[in-house]
Amino acid sequence: MVLVTGASGHVGANLVRTLLEQGRDVRCLVHSESRALDGLNVDRVQGDVTAPDTLTPAMADVSTVFHCAAVISIVGDMGGLVRRVNVDGVRNMATAARAAGVQRFVHVSSCHAFDLTGTTASETSPRPGQDHPAYDRSKAAGEAALREFSDDLSFCVLNPSGIIGPWDFAPSRMGTAFRDVRDGKLPGAIDGGFYFSDVRDIVGALLAAETRGGEGENYLLGGHYHRVDKLIALAADVVGAKPPWLTSPMWLARIGAPFMTAWASITGQEPLYTAEALFALRTPQDNFDQSKAKTTLGFDPTPTRETLEAVYESFERLKM
Repeated sequence: MVLVTGASGHVGANLVRTLLEQGRDVRCLVHSESRALDGLNVDRVQGDVTAPDTLTPAMADVSTVFHCAAVISIVGDMGGLVRRVNVDGVRNMATAARAAGVQRFVHVSSCHAFDLTGTTASETSPRPGQDHPAYDRSKAAGEAALREFSDDLSFCVLNPSGIIGPWDFAPSRMGTAFRDVRDGKLPGAIDGGFYFSDVRDIVGALLAAETRGGEGENYLLGGHYHRVDKLIALAADVVGAKPPWLTSPMWLARIGAPFMTAWASITGQEPLYTAEALFALRTPQDNFDQSKAKTTLGFDPTPTRETLEAVYESFERLKM
């Protein structure tokens, strides 16, 4: 039996489908939303990574745990929720897995668990400091919590970049942008860039890590670097839409970020961007060393146009 947390999220939804295609017995830890699992032959167990007592039933007869559950935030610690899920939740899962005798624990962290501002980012890069966003620090702290179990739990850690691709039920922030491009609702783009990975490539790396990942090792999964405006233009071309004409320079976006955040707090809506989001978009180009993941896990990034075609095909299937 394989246990997947965060199974209704973007990575989890794709991972569960691939596991089922392989004929694996899959159990999903369900917290609240489970639409991504509708119609799938999985064992659902209600639980919460922040509530240790709910995790014991989910671990029964489980050989491998894929821990995908996390809170992604561009608005700080969200009243402590980010740390409770991304740090305490990892520790709770590892505790339950150890007690149940789980043979393998594959943890989905983030590239943001490293300081990406240097000339080359790799698995040996420094960890985020206090000047980094709360999310970045939480992912590094979550890995540190997992390493408390190094003596009696077999685990490895994957550090993916921005994730795009099919079966994006929520949808994610980038999925929302792609949908808005299709519908002509995206107001503009920002003159910044980041690395983006096809979610199916992440799933392939997760499955490889189950058997080939080194004990306690990290694997940085960067994918392809794209300027945001160029990625949006490519998405528009794929779907036959017009890209937004406005690309805000980074300096102007940084000035506007506090106002975006303030307006979002007043209206109760998620901000289009924040200072934390802009921090990520200042990641230097060509500074990800992905050689370790490519050599050990066979990580081979899919061409981005193919990924975007899959995004829009998925939107059609999901009627989104």
